[in-house]
Amino acid sequence: MKTEWRIFIVVALFLFVALGVYAWWTDYDLGAVDWIGSMGLALAGMLCLMCAGYFWFVSRRIDPRPEDRDDAEISDGAGEIGFFSPGSYWPIGVAAAAVTAGTGLVFKEWWLVAAGLLAVLAASGGLLFEYYTGTRKVEH
Repeated sequence: MKTEWRIFIVVALFLFVALGVYAWWTDYDLGAVDWIGSMGLALAGMLCLMCAGYFWFVSRRIDPRPEDRDDAEISDGAGEIGFFSPGSYWPIGVAAAAVTAGTGLVFKEWWLVAAGLLAVLAASGGLLFEYYTGTRKVEH
């Protein structure tokens, strides 16, 4: 995880430098700072810092992975990585529910926002528990 947090730190630094250049440039050209673009760059930089902080926190608590060790061999990373669903329709439901909530938010239809958020919760629950119940139940 050391590689990941370092990458996010570099991207965050780039975004903050770009923020400074962008704010100066728009102030020079327009006579006023473009706050929308500046806030977008600032928020993107802070999001990268949050991700870097999370990866840094996790990297201190787990053993070094083969990707993080200089003396690792390719075969050290071999083996089972995890379980990945071969085919699930739940992500489509999550996306449709999110679009419904977003559409309600755009048009200030609060009943549609509420319905979309409830549908997001239901679809997320379906995605989460897909292999715990029903015909696709996995026996351990």
